[in-house]
Amino acid sequence: MSLSKQQKRRSAFAYFMIAPGMILLIAFTFYPIVYGLPLAFTNYSAVDTTKWIGMKNFNKAFHDPDFLVSLKNSLIYVVVVPVIQILAILMAVLVNTKLKFVNFFRVAYFIPVVTSMVAAAIAWKWMYEEKGILNYILLSLGLIKHEIAFMVEPSLTLAGVMLVTIWKGLGYYMMIYLAGLQTIPSEIQESARIDGANRSQVIRHITIPLLMPFVLLCSLLSVMGAIRVFDEIFVMHGPKGDPVNSTLVTSVYSYKVAFQDFNFGYAAAVGLVVALIILVFSLIMFRYTRKGGLTYYE
Repeated sequence: MSLSKQQKRRSAFAYFMIAPGMILLIAFTFYPIVYGLPLAFTNYSAVDTTKWIGMKNFNKAFHDPDFLVSLKNSLIYVVVVPVIQILAILMAVLVNTKLKFVNFFRVAYFIPVVTSMVAAAIAWKWMYEEKGILNYILLSLGLIKHEIAFMVEPSLTLAGVMLVTIWKGLGYYMMIYLAGLQTIPSEIQESARIDGANRSQVIRHITIPLLMPFVLLCSLLSVMGAIRVFDEIFVMHGPKGDPVNSTLVTSVYSYKVAFQDFNFGYAAAVGLVVALIILVFSLIMFRYTRKGGLTYYE
């Protein structure tokens, strides 16, 4: 058998193996995107005859108080990105050392990642109850004098969900950074220590700069996840983003408009606006890194 035939067989086998995943991706990701784009410019709903209305859905969105609130909450939610990335890098540096039981800590940090978001959200919801374990611990330590209504106080509800997102995703990004750390040649760090650099200087001037490709990847994934957050809010606070729209974000609002109000054209327009916001964030991050905003050395 010639080499070219072997290569063809291997290529055919590779295409065969990725075909099921590609079919699912086309059916449930690419096709809905292509189909949904023109819907954003129609009045498509369960009750009206579909007709082209141009930019009216977008004009309606930016004059809709609920959408503006959801957009504001989604942008506030992006605060989780720097928090989760900094913590993930620190955890990766910690578990990358040769310490006793380090494998146990790696597994422990990764357990939330493989936990169902629905199960995690329900567990955190119970913890946040006025008679929940969080209030019990705070009362026992004397940090508070009475129970805090984490689930009904508008000023606390969004932050509470953000904490769930951080807890759930921390191990995922930690593993990516851990893989990045293990690609850094140990000779570089050893040379820096020989030259008199302490641990914090090595991390700041060598480890972090060499991790920048991983930082960019994780930051992009985290930004997209933060703006599109849905599961934890839907489970903990329902499709209306209660209380008083304090947890209403764009993905939850789009779901509400589509599957409660049956205004699919307007929901598609909201989804398109969210996609454009994610695109803008991505372009800014790429432009910032290319212009030297994330430099290797100071």
